[in-house]
Amino acid sequence: MKLVGVELRRIAMPLVAPFRTSFATLATREILLVRVETEHHEGYGECVTMAGPLYSSEYTAAAADVLRSHLVPALATLPALDPWAIAPALAAFKGHRMAKAALETAVLDAWLRAHDLSMGQWLGATAERVPAGVSVGIMDSVPALLDAVDGYLSEGYLRIKLKIEPGWDVEPVRAVRERFGDGVLLQVDANTAYTLGDAAQLARLDPYGLLLIEQPLDEEDIRGHAALAERVRTPICLDESIVSARSAADAIARGACSVVNIKPGRVGGYLEARRIHDVCAAHSVPVWCGGMLETGLGRAANVALAALPGFTLPGDTSASDRYYRTDITEPFVLKDGHLDVPRAPGLGLSPIPGKLAEVTESTEWINV
Repeated sequence: MKLVGVELRRIAMPLVAPFRTSFATLATREILLVRVETEHHEGYGECVTMAGPLYSSEYTAAAADVLRSHLVPALATLPALDPWAIAPALAAFKGHRMAKAALETAVLDAWLRAHDLSMGQWLGATAERVPAGVSVGIMDSVPALLDAVDGYLSEGYLRIKLKIEPGWDVEPVRAVRERFGDGVLLQVDANTAYTLGDAAQLARLDPYGLLLIEQPLDEEDIRGHAALAERVRTPICLDESIVSARSAADAIARGACSVVNIKPGRVGGYLEARRIHDVCAAHSVPVWCGGMLETGLGRAANVALAALPGFTLPGDTSASDRYYRTDITEPFVLKDGHLDVPRAPGLGLSPIPGKLAEVTESTEWINV
């Protein structure tokens, strides 16, 4: 398979409602799509960067630049293109995992289509559908939060994740537990908003039977997470701290986490995501698939990943209408709390031209 060219497409997807975390509030998701063309096939990858360097050091304009200036030219030198060649070809360029992941996914999509394989088949999926959880942003009031959670449970979501920050933690968790009971699978996500000095406050969450506290401390504070794990009963899950299979192994060995959130974009792609899955499985550490408000393209790949056997907790693989009134692909629809794993070759679906055109802000073609 030989690379012919790459298209970088910027799109803007309005959210059904603003989504607030401890680091930002989003009303529109600005997304960079990468489309590769080979002699006979095309493939898509979705870059999960945000408009600014808030969740991570990466951001969309920088991802487009590094793809244009460095990553795509590096692939152009390869005599043959396959998924295993991407990471070695890009290894000389430090960081930029989200940009690398988008390019690798686009190549993988094209390669799988050429070989008539689905993403799930190739990754080693063992399930035909995956349980779906939903992430609930920080609200203006507890009553508004309870209304939102009530709606999601009525839709059939099997797990609720509450975004938290100092000043919005114990009260909303208590309210959700009192309203909906102990039978609801419930977890919280801090997105690095706390310090080890907040250990006593975080320990106040212990009585509420949470599945986990996700990324409470700074992404580089592995030692702090290990210390926190000794002070709270609720399992610690790492997200931003896990950028590779090596970092996952180190965090597990140091006792910094007992659960891992795998986001393929954050770790550099689906090959590395599968390696992290394997490392965690070898240490009996459960994993789940995180989300970055993806379109149907990114969601399709995440659902396929979440069908691997080590993904024993519901992830953030929500239905399309959780975030978008209209997706750029055929929408993912919740059925009995689950999403079906795509079976068609590649990612299993493609953008609908008219819907893609409606949200496109710019396109750029790179010849190779």
